[in-house]
Amino acid sequence: MTRSARASIGAVRRSFAPWSDPAAVPLIRFEGVTKRFGEAVAVDDLTLSVYEREFFCLLGPSGCGKSTLMRMLAGFEEPTAGRVTLDGRDLAGVPPYRRPVNMMFQSYALFPHMSVEDNIAYGLKQERLPRGEIAARVAEMLRLVKLEPMARRRPDQLSGGQRQRVALARALAKRPRVLLLDEPLGALDKKLREETQFELIDLQERLGTTFVVVTHDQEEAMTMAHRIAVMDHGRIVQVATPGEIYEQPRTRFIAEFVGDVNILEGEVAGRTEAGLWMIRSPLSSEPLVIDDPDESLATGTRVAVAVRPEKIRLHETPPAAATANVLAGEVWDIGYLGDWTVYRIRLPSGELIRLSRANASRFVEQPVGWEDRVHVSFAPDAGVILTA
Repeated sequence: MTRSARASIGAVRRSFAPWSDPAAVPLIRFEGVTKRFGEAVAVDDLTLSVYEREFFCLLGPSGCGKSTLMRMLAGFEEPTAGRVTLDGRDLAGVPPYRRPVNMMFQSYALFPHMSVEDNIAYGLKQERLPRGEIAARVAEMLRLVKLEPMARRRPDQLSGGQRQRVALARALAKRPRVLLLDEPLGALDKKLREETQFELIDLQERLGTTFVVVTHDQEEAMTMAHRIAVMDHGRIVQVATPGEIYEQPRTRFIAEFVGDVNILEGEVAGRTEAGLWMIRSPLSSEPLVIDDPDESLATGTRVAVAVRPEKIRLHETPPAAATANVLAGEVWDIGYLGDWTVYRIRLPSGELIRLSRANASRFVEQPVGWEDRVHVSFAPDAGVILTA
């Protein structure tokens, strides 16, 4: 892809936000959907909207209901209650093969005895499209996923990443309105998974197809999605952009599930003259001061303060008296990750604070070593107050 094309994709993604337009009509709508399997509730009275051309991600731990939700959209399961609509049409009773939806499974489910091009053509042949149109679409898909030289190979002659692209091409060949991807990158190694994430972003923007992805991988969701719905026990906990999910988690569950985080327990002690919340914590002799927009907190309310490791500063000597939110401790663990170094600082209470520093320059020895006495601090706007 040329640099100018990539730049234009970036501009499209930055400006794409139909959910913020009151006049925008969702392409997919779950309305009060519940799904029970016997006594077990997999999806619990869930309402959710997905917009055309959106790269949407359902994120959550195993068993939270995300795959069940996708299967109801695909037509493999029917809701126990509520309804699912696509482009305003109620999908109740519509079989999977009659829905403008296609699904790419985690296992890829390629036919081992067929070549790459025959795998891609399979669904088109089932629809009895003219031979010339099938050949044209297969050629288009091979170009799209950069597998033209592999057209005559069988799946067992391909790498894991190549098999993944064949499955993607087969799913896209029928030109669905919506492409469903169930843990699509789970079988790939870390480096290939990271590369493929950006390939999927570029592909989705070029095609304009609505993608709905199920994953439990937070990094995958944060990288690819326009918006993320975080699920827990069959319910939507928060729907927002990746930045909002990470920087402004609505609950403690989200803060802990998405990325690394420190949770500092305390209670509200009032406000400063500057309007910052003061949080009395057993970890500090002075109240923590937090810049949080919540106006509803009452003095004495038990809360938790969430602080991401990269937002905590490490001081080898005591910081200036005006520095906010200072805690003293000793270095308990050090993890060198190449681009980052992770420290765990043990406070006098026994609590461990995790912080990370970017390795912006080369060095031979760590500037801070095990068991060194240090101080850590974080700015008032680095913390998020959680009441749930």
